[in-house]
Amino acid sequence: METITSEVLISRLADWGVDTVFGIPGDGINGIMEGLRRNADRVRFVLTHHEEAAAFMATAHAKATGRIGVCLATSGPGGIHLANGLYDAKLDHAPVLAITGMQETSVLGTGYQQEVDLTRLYEDVSVYNQLVVNPQQLPALVDVAIRHAYARRGVAHLCVPNDIQVAPADADPYQHVAPAKPPATAPVYLTGSVRPRDEDVARAAEVINGSAKAAILVGVGARGAGALVERLADTIAAPVIKTLSGKMVIPDDSPYTTGGIGLLGTAPSEELIDDIDTLVMLGTNFPYTKHLPEAGKVKVVQVEIEETRAGMRLPTDVPLIGDVEATLHALIPRLTRRTDRSHLQRYQAQMRDWNEKMHALESGERDPIAPQYLASCLDELANEDAVLCCDSGTIATWAARHWRIRGGREFYLSGNLATMAPGLPYSIAIQHAFPGRQVIAYQGDGGFAMLMAEFNTACRYDLPIKVVINNNNALGQILWEQMVLGYPEHGVRFGDPKPDFSAWAHACGGFGARVEKAGDLRAALVEAFTHRGPALVDVTVDPNEPPMPGKVSYEQAKKFAQAFLHGQPHKASIATTLFKDKIQQLKADR
Repeated sequence: METITSEVLISRLADWGVDTVFGIPGDGINGIMEGLRRNADRVRFVLTHHEEAAAFMATAHAKATGRIGVCLATSGPGGIHLANGLYDAKLDHAPVLAITGMQETSVLGTGYQQEVDLTRLYEDVSVYNQLVVNPQQLPALVDVAIRHAYARRGVAHLCVPNDIQVAPADADPYQHVAPAKPPATAPVYLTGSVRPRDEDVARAAEVINGSAKAAILVGVGARGAGALVERLADTIAAPVIKTLSGKMVIPDDSPYTTGGIGLLGTAPSEELIDDIDTLVMLGTNFPYTKHLPEAGKVKVVQVEIEETRAGMRLPTDVPLIGDVEATLHALIPRLTRRTDRSHLQRYQAQMRDWNEKMHALESGERDPIAPQYLASCLDELANEDAVLCCDSGTIATWAARHWRIRGGREFYLSGNLATMAPGLPYSIAIQHAFPGRQVIAYQGDGGFAMLMAEFNTACRYDLPIKVVINNNNALGQILWEQMVLGYPEHGVRFGDPKPDFSAWAHACGGFGARVEKAGDLRAALVEAFTHRGPALVDVTVDPNEPPMPGKVSYEQAKKFAQAFLHGQPHKASIATTLFKDKIQQLKADR
């Protein structure tokens, strides 16, 4: 049997260490599917139910392993479906390779069925974007695409027409008129620690040593450097704020952290931002500038691997272009240990108070079930090395505040795109990559419903993911956003009939449980977590529990009141829930 071009394509992926491709077959990629069949001993094809999920899986694989994630879709609509998951990779800087099909080269430009110019569609999302028009371009284009994805931390795209896919791998159909031949490349990408210049490190040390009240803001770019971040915090007696994507950089019980920042953050972090003279930013491009210090009021030292992102959010006095770990190794020895610990101690005390308030809301005595109680049970029962894959919406607030990083725990979500639905496909990809770990998809009902077919994927591949649904039968985040604008909620509650997602879990061949009473919750989670295969727990929670900001501003309170005055339809239930929250916190203060 002669070697076809698609066989070379897939074989080269295997040479790069790719062992999994996520996707859905189609008539636009039948040749590539044959390439996968011929390389089935080296590359596994994971059949999903939706191309969007396949792209999310590739993104999660890249985030969790640091290795290239690969997704595959057919021409036209299949390639279009990949887009949302690919934007998740782009905005969170995950190396992903998307492979799509295309109509035969002889009919391109004629308006043939499903003819969509996917290279034009992907112009914005990709760092490398190429239509393959000659078998001789492979395997070199695979090498070039993957190197771009790694080096530029983004999406590379190869679009392969039908006739090229099945052409003989050695076909060279055109006369050569240039003094060139296809390059001989290798499946190798070389990288190393990037360290800033000594003079820049010295300037940064001077700024930090001259500060009286500093804070450290860490993002996911500081992942793996947690011990050094804590050493820096100890040296300069500075509290550490964590972005949501950077939640797993240091443990939540670290004596240095004040937790998150922004609407999902903590009151101590909000207070701290207004009480500093110097901010050290490590591996973060935190976009919500409203929650950062006012420009010009503080000195800023920023460690950033990508030159164009340095100074993106605040004027940066000293940009340090480099890897966080390598940079801190160079910076910390130049710093003077601060003997006055009062600044740090003040926020340690505030954080103890905040944690007590959060714990008070984790009450199992309330029905409807408080979402904080669900999150706390999840935190209590999960393994010390569990991976939590969180969705977007109010669910992210409960995870940010009640899922605690400790031991070897990890945390993944759609950070900058903040799209709904990735929690389930994320968990499938990460469970596939780490079969021995506990992987939990923590989702709202809105996000789960979007890609719920992928629970069947988990069952087909016998992946023991645990899905926990925070079911408020509403698009909760949008509900509260409408009210904070001063508008009564509209079009955000699903109403009746209420779906029973546990029945879907059973129908797929997995474990399913539905919980409506707080007293039944813990036992259901224990049963799900000890089940050997895929398991789902659908938990009915209080739909009127607001994800309140860590520090409520006067303007936010005023708009909230305006929504009540303008006809908020569930104001009595919301007021009752807020009253219960306050009572629980007052009990804790005793």
